Amino acid sequence: QVRLVESGGGLVQPGGSLRLSCAASGSIAKINAMGWYRQAPGNERELVATITSGGRTNYADSVKGRFTISRVNANNTVYLQMNSLKPDDTAVYYCNARGVKSTIGLFNSWGQGTQVAVSS
Repeated sequence: QVRLVESGGGLVQPGGSLRLSCAASGSIAKINAMGWYRQAPGNERELVATITSGGRTNYADSVKGRFTISRVNANNTVYLQMNSLKPDDTAVYYCNARGVKSTIGLFNSWGQGTQVAVSS
């Protein structure tokens, strides 16, 4: 079993910054990719940013230039630095990790979510 624990959400004013963290633990042999997704009320969950074990990143157009995803492979941890936050960024942010279990098979795990609210 692979567990993801997120932290760093909260309330921030427009134009402010937040940093999200997510640590993976459990039966992990290798993590191929980690990422962040978000879901606002009434909307479907959408991709925010992903990063592979090799450091290749992918961003949603809506966050390019404002958000930065990074990863520390040795600690199985992924970060999301969010700058110039807008009210439209308000959502529950979920961490995701995909890889190979140390037992048998693959995993695709989700964190419990952390709330980000951008409001004046």
